[in-house]
Amino acid sequence: MKKAILATKVGMTQIFNEDGSLIPVTVLQAGPCVVTQIKTEENDGYKAVQVGFTDKKDRIINKDKGGKREVIHRHGVNKALKGHFEKAGVSSKRYVREFKFENADEYTLGSEIKADIFAVGDRIDATAISKGKGFQGAIKRHGQHRGPMAHGSKFHRHQGSNGPATTPGRVFKGKGMPGHMGSVKVTVQNLEVVKVDAEKNLLLIKGSVPGPRKALVTIKETTRVEA
Repeated sequence: MKKAILATKVGMTQIFNEDGSLIPVTVLQAGPCVVTQIKTEENDGYKAVQVGFTDKKDRIINKDKGGKREVIHRHGVNKALKGHFEKAGVSSKRYVREFKFENADEYTLGSEIKADIFAVGDRIDATAISKGKGFQGAIKRHGQHRGPMAHGSKFHRHQGSNGPATTPGRVFKGKGMPGHMGSVKVTVQNLEVVKVDAEKNLLLIKGSVPGPRKALVTIKETTRVEA
């Protein structure tokens, strides 16, 4: 892998190419990501580049007159991570990820990875946490069929038989049942980069990308090989 970056999802829109055809695209705020650590085979047993994305406030703890500790910015970066970022000479970051770049030796601490690492026409894989849809029935969750909708039917959107009677006398593991839907890690492969705005660090990806607006999206060069 030679190309990868962290991004946040801005939303969807549409653009027109030179021949006037419409292209639906997803707009991603890609980077800039800052290199926070270089993994080496000597120290870590493998080569990788650790990057940080999106600034985050440090956790601040004050002591009042009574000697009690008052925590301000409770959800900020703790002291251990703060020291890690200071060692790299960068500001505290909200997201930290590792990429196993083939050219990891070429990166240095504090260097930036921007949207222009990708070019128009590149094929990428987009990974994010999908939208949560709560508790859903078997029809919506697994695409199972419904019953007759006539007045005499008492079976409409309820799930059908879960298994045979005496043999095997149980429900098989993996049976599609009602339950929590969405909010899982999803990867959409082989998407096309339609446009790159290097000044604003924007990537326009053809089609849809998983996750809601403002979701963290990991963009990597695709691993899918077309036949």
